Amino acid sequence: MTQVRELYLSVADTAAKLLAAPEVADDWHQPSALAKLSVQGLAGHLAGQVFFIPTVLAEPVPTEPAISIHEYYARVSWIGSDLDTPFNQAIRSGGEEEAADGPAALAARVAACVEELRGILPTAPDRLVRRPTWGSWSIGLDDFIASRMLELTIHSDDLAHSVGLPTPEFPAPAVETVVDLLSRIALSRHGATNVLRALSRSERAPASISAL
Repeated sequence: MTQVRELYLSVADTAAKLLAAPEVADDWHQPSALAKLSVQGLAGHLAGQVFFIPTVLAEPVPTEPAISIHEYYARVSWIGSDLDTPFNQAIRSGGEEEAADGPAALAARVAACVEELRGILPTAPDRLVRRPTWGSWSIGLDDFIASRMLELTIHSDDLAHSVGLPTPEFPAPAVETVVDLLSRIALSRHGATNVLRALSRSERAPASISAL
């Protein structure tokens, strides 16, 4: 099994435990730390980053040309987009629908899916995958897994903060992988000088170099 798959399983297991926390259930219908998204919707979106993996593995191998994960993030339209774009509205409604059966049911589904993936991912062939919302491209399975790991770590922090829990601790190599991806996205969005200053010169740093 590749390292990114092993790291992903660890991160997904941690996210599953967070989803099962009683604090999540207690605040289920409250606003989350993200604008226009309830705790329920955020939990559903977080869970989707686990459900996506068996979904793409069950689909036919795409015929669209492969691009790198960095090119993928350069092409997607949702980075930095307005909260009321149709895509972002669909993210919010999709999260709510994913979690419609309540916190206990969602946590159980995620735990079961993580367990399923422990049996699938070690021997899953290296192949291309694609989601219907993308343009005419595909990416490698391990790159897709890395992108879902990015989503899991970021939204686990969002969910924990929303319900007053400490952010879960993830394996250092997982965080390094995510930070590497975010750094490349930030470079593309804000330019080298702004990123260098933000990381090294607080007196000249821009207000933000947020990747997303």
